[in-house]
Amino acid sequence: MVRTKRPPLRKCIGCGEMKEKRELTRVVKSPQGEISLDLTGKKAGRGAYVCRRIECLQAARKARRLEKAFSCQIPVEVYDRMEEELQAGE
Repeated sequence: MVRTKRPPLRKCIGCGEMKEKRELTRVVKSPQGEISLDLTGKKAGRGAYVCRRIECLQAARKARRLEKAFSCQIPVEVYDRMEEELQAGE
């Protein structure tokens, strides 16, 4: 009997829905403390996942969920840059 692997699931920090990992975009805090979008999913560092919708990133921003996930303050410029990257990726 052959078992098929189930795809890994992750929770979006914006809407709270469980989705397949490949459907989400990873936000990563590098060991140097830089926060950015990880479109490949391979960067080193602590990660959190968000849907590829601007609304989910804005909900996470409003509820300060990235600050809680990374235990640090995130400047407004970083959120603006992430929104631009998400819009460019669509």
